[in-house]
Amino acid sequence: MPLRHGTIRLAVCLAMIGAGGCAPSDEGATGIRVDGSDTMVNLAQAWAEIYHKERPDVRVQVLGSGSGVGIASLTDGNCDMANSSRTMTDKELRRICEKHRLEAKEHIVGYDALAVYVHLANPIDSISIEELKEIYGKDGTITKWSQLGVENPLSDKIIRVSRQNSSGTYAYFRNAVLGKGNDYKLGSIDANGSKDVVALVSRTPTAIGYSGMGYQTPDVKVLKISRKKGMAGVAPTAENARKRDYPITRPLLIYTLGEPTGPVKQYLDWILSPEGQAIVDELGYVSMANHKSQPL
Repeated sequence: MPLRHGTIRLAVCLAMIGAGGCAPSDEGATGIRVDGSDTMVNLAQAWAEIYHKERPDVRVQVLGSGSGVGIASLTDGNCDMANSSRTMTDKELRRICEKHRLEAKEHIVGYDALAVYVHLANPIDSISIEELKEIYGKDGTITKWSQLGVENPLSDKIIRVSRQNSSGTYAYFRNAVLGKGNDYKLGSIDANGSKDVVALVSRTPTAIGYSGMGYQTPDVKVLKISRKKGMAGVAPTAENARKRDYPITRPLLIYTLGEPTGPVKQYLDWILSPEGQAIVDELGYVSMANHKSQPL
């Protein structure tokens, strides 16, 4: 039976009941602990609630502490699965191998278009990767909207909204937009979560920020992105991410300690099943079946 938005939204709400955003405990149920990506937290909570309805004997606890925190939690043995919107670093991989004598196993469970947001009153509609690098990069020279040919009657200064450095979105944007080895310019406003970025941009007429496409609201404008200045921009839609036309498309990842077994394997198999992947599409991301398979 096809899933409906209302069903999933209810599932997300129900999954957030309990301390720390976890589902309520069920006496005698097998527990699976999940921590990590804030970008993926709504998706993870929907998976957890719907799976629990099918398997009442399994209780999945979900936290959205950030990709870096989730990976650290997996390393320390405090969770069974780490959600991440970035790949693990060599240092993180070595720590897991040294501590557990196991390799971290990466599982791609969907894809996301990383969107760039501005205030509704901002007249800009499109921006290039090069221009984003000049705005956010350490050596970037763009600090005013007028440098992009935009007239903002309230203020010309660009207010950069970013994420905290434990965020997978922060790391992915740095690598994909600024380039590996480059760093952010100081002076940004660093939001705690994906939702917070969008909310802050909606209240700040001269702001620009980045967050997952699933966090778009009617209160902000989403920019089209081009690979190079002068090229036509592409909107961050599921269809464009699906076709690999959108320049900042990233995988959504789950990490486990080695090959998963038992209830964790069964749960991950369900996430990758048609039913689990239907939830990915329903929540505005791109499922494995609907994404071209070329490497990112």
